[in-house]
Amino acid sequence: MSKAIVINQTGGPEVLRWVDYDPGQPGPGEVRLRHEAVGLNFIDVYHRTGLYPLPSLPAVPGMEGSGTVEAVGDGVTEVAEGDRVAYAGLPPGAYAQVRRIPADRLVKLPESIMTRQAAAMMLQGMTARYLLRGCFDVKAGDTILIHAAAGGVGSIVCQWAKHLGATVIGTVGSEEKAANATENGCDYPILYTKEEFVARVKEITEGRGVDVVYDSVGQATFMKSLDCLRPLGTMVSFGQSSGPVAPLELGLLSAKGSLFLTRPTLMTYTAKREDLLVHARDLFEVVEKGVVKVEIRQTFPLSDAARAHRDLEGRRTTGSSILLPE
Repeated sequence: MSKAIVINQTGGPEVLRWVDYDPGQPGPGEVRLRHEAVGLNFIDVYHRTGLYPLPSLPAVPGMEGSGTVEAVGDGVTEVAEGDRVAYAGLPPGAYAQVRRIPADRLVKLPESIMTRQAAAMMLQGMTARYLLRGCFDVKAGDTILIHAAAGGVGSIVCQWAKHLGATVIGTVGSEEKAANATENGCDYPILYTKEEFVARVKEITEGRGVDVVYDSVGQATFMKSLDCLRPLGTMVSFGQSSGPVAPLELGLLSAKGSLFLTRPTLMTYTAKREDLLVHARDLFEVVEKGVVKVEIRQTFPLSDAARAHRDLEGRRTTGSSILLPE
């Protein structure tokens, strides 16, 4: 029998249990997928802790994976048995050697994209795509601020935004991460443990402020991020690794310059299959052209997902990480 990580209750990394797991045969519109790799993402932590509740418990967490289609159910036309495929988004269930998944959430992989590489880039890469082209259409001459610039999403955003002609400012937590961000096209890495990032952003932009802030940190940075924006600038809050943002008095947005605020999710931006395919196509294109390089910096056995979560929460990871089924 195959195995999976199952959580019976929310809590710390210790609730991630490696157990026997039979996903069953695919039903109508479904496929049975054997994973070669599974993505590690902060949303997995949110699901584990209950910050973002899973539909029910017990549950298999995980929102991203890649592998080979083993079997297809009735009515499936999107993929065929033997196809190499990848996915990111709902429904959860990626932390498994084998799983069932709706076929319309899968995308076929081009020959140039390695299967393991796909598991390291689908969620983070398609997130970068909707950040840069959906929430705010970044173009040449724009100046952006990306928090956690050396993280998985941040690394891709830096490369992609630089390709689009933007000036990239990024916050990081160590000298090593500053070097990583610079390698990925960040023009101005700000070490937030040594510099006050609002003052540094104002210095870099000569008091103007940035056009858009991409903030996945949440509580610790949200209010200061607003202070980094130019009038009519856009605040994109797409995560909360430091904790949830407190309720906001909307009048602050007008007081700070008629700012725009959005709280997007990948699931909304890719809910329709045609939108999912557009996001995947654009991501594959920049990776195939070498514009965006996706480097797998950490690998963990899927059975040791608890250690992976501890390293992720402890900010001991950079770039992309994957879990490998045994």
